[in-house]
Amino acid sequence: MTSHLQLTLLRHGRSRADDENVHEGRYDSPLTEAGRTQAQKLAAYWQANLPQFEAAICSSLSRAHETAQIVCRPLGLTPQVSHLWREWDNGPLAGMKHEEAEQRYPMPAFRHDLSPFTADGGESQAQIRARALTALHELWAMPLSNILIVSHGGFLNSVLRELIGSNHAWFEFGDTGFARLRLSRESHTVRVLSVNEQPHIAH
Repeated sequence: MTSHLQLTLLRHGRSRADDENVHEGRYDSPLTEAGRTQAQKLAAYWQANLPQFEAAICSSLSRAHETAQIVCRPLGLTPQVSHLWREWDNGPLAGMKHEEAEQRYPMPAFRHDLSPFTADGGESQAQIRARALTALHELWAMPLSNILIVSHGGFLNSVLRELIGSNHAWFEFGDTGFARLRLSRESHTVRVLSVNEQPHIAH
């Protein structure tokens, strides 16, 4: 086993929910044509700049799964689907218009980490953190040094927070934006090499 584990944490491309102005979470919203184009451009970039991924793991939700299939195909990888890498379970908010959600489920001034996402269900922050740690444990046990993960902005933030030991940091993930990290297997060091890289998208 190598002395480090390099992770590339990729958020999926633009999904239909982005255009519908609804909460996403566990709403299984597919990619839009724009999202597919973003993934294809990233696939072409990585094909020209080989990242040397040894394996790819993706969320079972369609927007992440399809993104993973598009970017992995030219690299000769078949993404492994895992429920662990799904987005936060936001309960009844999934697929709900933002305006309706604000009326029916206004953001409380305080929500305990053990309380569900809404009064009518969803994961608590404690459950999300536990899932993030379980997902990281599975990666750590793999005898690999370079893994691609295709997931969702909220859950990727939860994973990053566990790695850097902060409950309050928030990392930007645009459409097909990715972060790169290197975890030492010989110390507790985590190097954040980049956040929200989008070299395939003209800004």
